[in-house]
Amino acid sequence: MAGDESTGSAPGTLTEEQAGRMLADINEVIRAGEEMRALRAEMIQVFAGLGWTQDAIARLAGMSQPAVSKQMTKHRDDPPAPMELTLDQPDIPWLEGRLWGLAEEISESLDHSARCTRYVDAVARGRKRFTPENVDALRRLVEEDLRARRAELPTAHRAAYDGISRGLDLSVKAPPTTGSASVRRTLARRLQRDGLRGDGLRGDRLRGD
Repeated sequence: MAGDESTGSAPGTLTEEQAGRMLADINEVIRAGEEMRALRAEMIQVFAGLGWTQDAIARLAGMSQPAVSKQMTKHRDDPPAPMELTLDQPDIPWLEGRLWGLAEEISESLDHSARCTRYVDAVARGRKRFTPENVDALRRLVEEDLRARRAELPTAHRAAYDGISRGLDLSVKAPPTTGSASVRRTLARRLQRDGLRGDGLRGDRLRGD
């Protein structure tokens, strides 16, 4: 045969399916980059609302002070509302962020041999999004790790999961919250990981002193 009749491609060339997969992968990387830039811009507003100086934000973000100032100027007519930074909050994005952080801690505790490892890696790379189906899948993997590897994990991991799971199962509507879903997931993820490590946030850290 001179070519692949099923795809219309000649020998030694890419099939339409192969090309589609490669372009999909590239699009995922581009989209993840755009989303991370948007998330960083939102986080700058959060840190400003917590009283951080432009110099402190620039230093920690690896940005120039004028670049941070430009980001803040864009939102000068819409000042950020104060963010509550307690671990136990009932809204879905916050609970999803806690689940994400817990799964990462489980993965690292088990030397990346956990059932949830590939999933959290996909989330970190923007290949998995926080749809209800994906959150349910991550919950099942975390549950499997907690059950099968219980002797290797601190009891705090199970306690954290039980609280997260109860929150996600509640059907009542959570009260209004400040910050976008992405920001809230990011904050909750960090707070959950720090909490499991016994490294809670102190007031001086929150102010950027």
